[in-house]
Amino acid sequence: MQYDLSILFFLKKGQVDKKGLIPIYLRITVNGERSEVSTNRKVEVSKWDSDTQRAKGRSEAARILTDYLDSLDSRVKRDYNALNERGEVITASVLRDNLIGKNLKKYYLVQVFEMNNALIEKEEGQKYTRNTIDQYITTFNRIKLFLSQEYACTNIALSDLDVLFIRRFEIFLKTSYGIEHNTIMKHLKQLKKVIHFAMELGYLDRDPFLQHKTTFKQGSRGYLTSDELQRIETHKFRIKRLDQVRDVFVFVCYTGLSYSDLERLKPDSITKGIDGKNWIIYEREKTGVRASIPLLPAAQSIVDKYRDDPECLINNQLLPVKSNQKLNSYLAEIAELCEISKHVTMHLGRHTFATTVTLTNGVPIETVSKMLGHTSLKTTQIYSKVVDTKTSHDMGKVAEKLLQREVS
Repeated sequence: MQYDLSILFFLKKGQVDKKGLIPIYLRITVNGERSEVSTNRKVEVSKWDSDTQRAKGRSEAARILTDYLDSLDSRVKRDYNALNERGEVITASVLRDNLIGKNLKKYYLVQVFEMNNALIEKEEGQKYTRNTIDQYITTFNRIKLFLSQEYACTNIALSDLDVLFIRRFEIFLKTSYGIEHNTIMKHLKQLKKVIHFAMELGYLDRDPFLQHKTTFKQGSRGYLTSDELQRIETHKFRIKRLDQVRDVFVFVCYTGLSYSDLERLKPDSITKGIDGKNWIIYEREKTGVRASIPLLPAAQSIVDKYRDDPECLINNQLLPVKSNQKLNSYLAEIAELCEISKHVTMHLGRHTFATTVTLTNGVPIETVSKMLGHTSLKTTQIYSKVVDTKTSHDMGKVAEKLLQREVS
């Protein structure tokens, strides 16, 4: 059967409220049969364009209203096409009832999250790293705990998700776990991706994150000073595991490798570079960007130290790399023994390479960016700001000395 579909947005001018706002209605017409439904939105008559059936102007409010009406238009057309493909009878009232959710099957957040996590597990090592998969699992577990404690339930319909749900989850993460802003944003980012996955499946026709921004704060990057790095390098450790962990950490300080890339290194990861010297040339697991790092003498000496190490030979490893959790735990001991008050972690070694080892010694930021495998120079510029801060601090000391000289 042939159908003639018409969709019209119009103002119900007889229902103007005290603020002068008029409700916007949606009229669906199929083969002459009409059905109307409120869009639950209002607008001033002067800000409505009856020709385009959308809000006038380019303000943020106009854009949001237009996006919303566009989404309703798309939903009606999508339902119409789906019914048509299945050969079902299409009427204006059926399309209206589908739009308001009267005939729609409910889908739930927990099931979609489980489906998403199962799919990305299958792409481990290809599209997703183990670390990324673990992040999804952690966010999922915290969502379930949040539902239990804040909503006294084990699940929630996707259609019930809104900005308030997201905001409450954000506060829950902050108060229950005491985690910093950027970590909270990472959890919200995982949730947002799962919701968008549900929208792709047709389980949800609106985005609860549309009016919620997951913005990250640009924090300062900690690093070891040259003196602190030297203290760790030269300290004599009596315990073998601390000696090994120190070597692995120092290797990172002189290569800038992330943990995920470090643990993948094998003896054949060292190749001859364009200058005939040893380089590490690899693709970053996180971004897939090719990175090339010439081995500095300090890094080369560590490679030489473990060339015939039994543990490395058995595991086909370049260095005796343990789990990131264990390495960071042992680094806390190392920091205490070396009288360093900073929170020393494997990632701090990567920051140290970017600041103390390279940028501070005049290596161009473009070169540092390539060695770190960054996809954008903006990411590397965070480190240059740290170096600028140090320069300012050092020059402040010079100014003080010069002032004292003048006084004397």
